[in-house]
Amino acid sequence: MVICAGGGGIPIMYPSSRPGEVIGVEAVIDKDLASELLAEDVAAGLFVMATDVDGVYVGWATPQQRRLDRATPEELAGYQFAAGSMGPKVEAASRFAAKTGQRAAIGSLADIAGIVAGRAGTSVVPAAGA
Repeated sequence: MVICAGGGGIPIMYPSSRPGEVIGVEAVIDKDLASELLAEDVAAGLFVMATDVDGVYVGWATPQQRRLDRATPEELAGYQFAAGSMGPKVEAASRFAAKTGQRAAIGSLADIAGIVAGRAGTSVVPAAGA
């Protein structure tokens, strides 16, 4: 069963100075982190983020670039990923794997069957013994 969530919407908050009222605020609702929360709440056995690249790369756009097939949240924390693109996906996948003990995966929509089967994309798995 596929369950999806997205970003967007109108961010609001309850100001402490006017209890019971809400005000609009400038903020971004990140679709990757919103999806991770949904996957966690429904106790998903697998969290997949389909994107336009075939996985998570370190050294992106350099001669040393390489795709990660499998990594733990701890391993991913040692790398820098672009805040506006792969960074939120890696953060969401890492959170899911660490919190639930289940696999998260990032890869191309064209490879979705392989990603689900664990043969394509990048799998983010909990650390051994977690």
